[in-house]
Amino acid sequence: MNLSLSDLAPPLRWTSPVQIAPLADDPQLPEAWWQSIPLDRACAVIGAQAVAGRLADLAVAFWGHLQLGDILPLLRFSDPAESERTPEGLGRDVVHKLFSGVFERLLEPVAEVRAVPLPQLVDEVFVALDERQRTIARDRVYAEQRATLDELAQRFSVTRERIRQIERDLRDHVEAWLASVSAGPLLAHVTWLRGRLGSAVPAEELAEAVPWHRTELVSLGIPVWRFVRSLLTGYEQADGWLIAGGADELREKTRQLFTEGPRPVAEAVAMTAQLGVREDVAERWLTAVPQLRVFDGHVMLWPRSVNEKAEAVLSVAGAPLTPEEIQERIGEDYSLVGIRNQLTADARFRRVDRNKYGLARWGGEEYLGIREMIAREIERAGGEASVNTIVTNLTSRYDVSESSVRAYSGGPGFERSQRGWIRVAAPDQPGYQPRKDVSETRRSFKSRDGRWWHRVDVNAEHLRGSGSPLPTGFAAHLGMAPGGSLTASAPSGDVVISWHNQPTMGSIRNVLAEFNASEGDHVFLTVSDGGELLTRFLPAAQPALRPLNRALHLIGYTAPVDSEAEGLRLIGARVGLPETATREEVLTRLRERGDRDILAFLGE
Repeated sequence: MNLSLSDLAPPLRWTSPVQIAPLADDPQLPEAWWQSIPLDRACAVIGAQAVAGRLADLAVAFWGHLQLGDILPLLRFSDPAESERTPEGLGRDVVHKLFSGVFERLLEPVAEVRAVPLPQLVDEVFVALDERQRTIARDRVYAEQRATLDELAQRFSVTRERIRQIERDLRDHVEAWLASVSAGPLLAHVTWLRGRLGSAVPAEELAEAVPWHRTELVSLGIPVWRFVRSLLTGYEQADGWLIAGGADELREKTRQLFTEGPRPVAEAVAMTAQLGVREDVAERWLTAVPQLRVFDGHVMLWPRSVNEKAEAVLSVAGAPLTPEEIQERIGEDYSLVGIRNQLTADARFRRVDRNKYGLARWGGEEYLGIREMIAREIERAGGEASVNTIVTNLTSRYDVSESSVRAYSGGPGFERSQRGWIRVAAPDQPGYQPRKDVSETRRSFKSRDGRWWHRVDVNAEHLRGSGSPLPTGFAAHLGMAPGGSLTASAPSGDVVISWHNQPTMGSIRNVLAEFNASEGDHVFLTVSDGGELLTRFLPAAQPALRPLNRALHLIGYTAPVDSEAEGLRLIGARVGLPETATREEVLTRLRERGDRDILAFLGE
């Protein structure tokens, strides 16, 4: 016998030697004897009982949750019922007795066993069978696509029950042979094979494990590996993999390895090997497990929401990324606009440059937009600073242009000091006060996060690229004043809002193209504190929609509502009224704002 104990007991291959040694070492045996010397030699030195005792100790200490048949596969043939029990359920003494029985039977002298090739040995099991038995073996018992009982019954002009009986007799015949001395070499091969395959392996490796697996059985006309596959009890075939035990169970155990966060591939492979997956196939297994992803040299649990995916991408990168880089690394069908909006709205992320985001837990200074960064530089300088110094500081740290910094420095919110430096305008100098507050401005709506959004009803002029007027109340809400301008950054290009005779928004054709928008659709937009153009797209409402739902559609609300009272409460909140506002108060606010389209759907 040239099999070591680790060939017969697969868990020894994936359990750390550091754990095994204290329970298995023996002064009479060499170091790591369980994988370095044949079993019969180890038993000759310390006795089969002692070897079985060492294995029983390991089973109770480390593999108590496994079935005994997974620890010592030969037990599935000698004692099928007990092989399905666990060390925890049986206790050390019973496990020791069962293991001892296997070793003693394995070490018994075998008289007059012919040294024949294993394919020929298997052929002899079937050669004496009649045609019907061999056909049932080939086309049903060991077939990849199993023939049904009805198909075989029609072929042989017998009943389904007769086919079932022949199949049962065939299986009994094979089981009787497997229990005989003649089957010993094949069972030893199957035991070696379990150690070779591990707990998960691509299914095609079974045919390639040894050259003779592909040899055709003369009696059945099928490759030997198909018969060998039937002896690998406890293995489940799923999605192109042979998996010991339950596929779902091993997948879940694998996923649990990464609940603490991404791990480098090399570390992930070593961790997976502790589950019995061979290191040479471990990375392939990791890519095959649902909800896991091998990404940028790391293995991670791949979450479902775009926010969590962006967080995972940044965690692996370890450095801030642009929304475009995050979109590329996620590699799924998420729009750049949607990713940018989530990065801006989610507290897990922090904007660290004009177009870069990191994780808030990393700390560091937040980029707030050019105007706010100028105010921060003035505060750091003690209340006033030269424009040249501010330009140097900001352009060296952030991706902003000198012309933008100088333009903002001369705009609203800042004033010149006596020596020509700039400072934040005194609070007793009020800025521009519009005639109407944003809450009283037509097509302006407040979302749950506190932001005010302006609804653009897409028309042919927008699609051609023309600019469009912006309500004064909304422009003032964005911090603008007559004579000023605001550049809002967007993935498809900057959008400039200027205020001469009235506020005007430049072309948003590129933004509409991202959504494939048409006339009648709606785009809700606002500008973040950091100067980003945030957008939400809403297709035109279906004509068959109830009037109340069409009114809600115009404020950006698409979920169903239970009653008109609930709908009016939602509309009131979106136009800045308290939840206690009455129906008449909501309608009055809409009239004052000029939202006649919404009023029409409410019966006004």
